[in-house]
Amino acid sequence: MPDKIAYFDNAATTYPKPECVYQAMDTFSRNCGVSLGRGQHKLSSQASHIAYETRQLLLQLFHCSNKEVVFTNTATEALNIILNGIDIPKGANVYISPLEHNAVTRTLHHLQCLKEFNIIQLIVKKEGFVYDLDAIAEQFEKDKPYCVTVSHASNVIGAIAPIEEIFSLAKKYNAITLADMCQTAGLIDTDISSNIYDYIVFAGHKTLYGPLGISGFIGSNLSKLPPLIYGGTGIESANQDMPKTLPERFEAGSHNTAAIAGLNASLKWILDTGVDNIRKMEHENYCKLCNILDKYENITYFKPENSVGVVSCLFDGYSSDEIGQVLSENNIAFRSGLHCAPYAHKFIDTFPAGTVRFSVSYNTSYNDFKMISRILKFIEENS
Repeated sequence: MPDKIAYFDNAATTYPKPECVYQAMDTFSRNCGVSLGRGQHKLSSQASHIAYETRQLLLQLFHCSNKEVVFTNTATEALNIILNGIDIPKGANVYISPLEHNAVTRTLHHLQCLKEFNIIQLIVKKEGFVYDLDAIAEQFEKDKPYCVTVSHASNVIGAIAPIEEIFSLAKKYNAITLADMCQTAGLIDTDISSNIYDYIVFAGHKTLYGPLGISGFIGSNLSKLPPLIYGGTGIESANQDMPKTLPERFEAGSHNTAAIAGLNASLKWILDTGVDNIRKMEHENYCKLCNILDKYENITYFKPENSVGVVSCLFDGYSSDEIGQVLSENNIAFRSGLHCAPYAHKFIDTFPAGTVRFSVSYNTSYNDFKMISRILKFIEENS
């Protein structure tokens, strides 16, 4: 990455990636470059092997050899497959956190218009942004949950949800559980082998340090879900129904095999580096960012009790867009506005203006911190 850019937009896409990711994608594109499951020749077999190995690496990362992996182009697609597929009945209670992304809330809003079910927000304390497990237990007792969907970590303020505890409570009512782990997969070591986890969704280009264009979901008994997309799968071509077999049931069309090769490399890098070591470095960088922000009285930011490296800020006297223009002109990569999560901003009282969001990664550099310190000082001095 050029030294002139300070990259603080890792919650959108981690950058730069480990060098092995770029090398794997280049090697695959030059030496193989074919679609998996489309032919019996050696190149097709090589692509299929890479995809198979990548699925096994994901199961290893999540400690869940008892479950299955489906690839999608985006995490939004994965969430749509699951939420459309679980057939939420009229009058059912669907619980979400107050910090959900539009990939969840827009999908549920669309389905709610069709089926008239209830969407209920889990109780989260605004002080420290801690999930109130006792209050949540009371919510579930009062209004039995059909489905509980929670972002493992907020893409707006970084708050980490205790998904194991929440899902354990939900399973007392046989609720369907879904964790959006786009901000935590590969960053927070999570064993999802238990049957309290029905579905988890991952985004390859975020904390998995892979490329854009490869995401997916993991679960068990996935074949009971109906497909969302129909088309060719490379098998059972004479049959006009989608196959029951996995993952073909949900993987119609030609996949981004170069991106799968990149994810394969990033997963090996994560497992070799160690999830705990990656989390430690990311947290150290988060603390560095917070220490810098603490120096400026004109900046207020949200700091949950337990967080990943995502920080939302407010600047005295300026809108997020105004600050965003200054940051952009000075080569700071960041995100301003609502971050595709209006529910979260309503919860933290920053709707509709939004916030300025900075997010770090394992690879955030000394130069990144040096550049952001300089521009924040400039903003303070010229306010």
